[in-house]
Amino acid sequence: MPRPPLAGLIDDLYYLEGAPPYARLTLPPAPSALLIVNLGAPFRIRAGADIETAEYADGCVVTMRTRPLEFGYPLRTRSVGVHVKPWGLAPFLPMPAAELCDRPVTMEQVWGRSAVAELRDRLATAVGPHEMLTLLEDELMRRLRETTGLSLVRHTSDVLVATRGKAAIGDLSVAAGVSSTHLAQRFKQLTGVTPKRLARTYRITAAVFAIDPSGPIDWGDLAGRAGYFDQAHFGHEFREFTGLTPTRYVEVRQRFLREHPGHVLDGWPLPAD
Repeated sequence: MPRPPLAGLIDDLYYLEGAPPYARLTLPPAPSALLIVNLGAPFRIRAGADIETAEYADGCVVTMRTRPLEFGYPLRTRSVGVHVKPWGLAPFLPMPAAELCDRPVTMEQVWGRSAVAELRDRLATAVGPHEMLTLLEDELMRRLRETTGLSLVRHTSDVLVATRGKAAIGDLSVAAGVSSTHLAQRFKQLTGVTPKRLARTYRITAAVFAIDPSGPIDWGDLAGRAGYFDQAHFGHEFREFTGLTPTRYVEVRQRFLREHPGHVLDGWPLPAD
């Protein structure tokens, strides 16, 4: 668990090393952001069918996204990273998060070449994963800065978390004592998306994680409990966020479970091969 005040910004820090389960993994949108410091061979990211695949040697920063990302991995990968809350990258970015929505950038573009090179050298020579994660946490603490509007976005997002995205956006702005326009502007600036989009992401993510691919699924009941008007609406939303139909999603999850039981990456990334 990260120490305060990072605990209010990030979910966890992680170390990843070894052969990936698949050469390509699809990462659907989720109510989170991502910071990766790469310590191995470059990896590649494709941020949409209409966007060229880009290579990332020093790592990447990924803000809240609205479309699936496809990660292409080398034969072996090694990195340290941070799973960040939707608003959590804002205090570490030199630009508004809206500028990075669905546009992953390199670590160099965010923190500068010399600073990232120094950090990567320190991480590469650290004694074990624990020291590496401590170094990364220290770097985040050092770079932490005051961010206007962060408390507004965080407290409003807490309501979305508690309601699994079902809270009415109009009610949120009233409760916060600001206009809906002001709230949307702050969200775009600090998360990259509007509160309505974040609410949709929380809702579909909660529904997806309620799926047990090992047993029978009552899609109508699942859609209703997630707050969707009908199964057709749920199916449309599901395809928009994951790129797959609900049935196809279950087939892909079952493949992952069958071929790599208990793998650390099972749950959200999906085989793209």
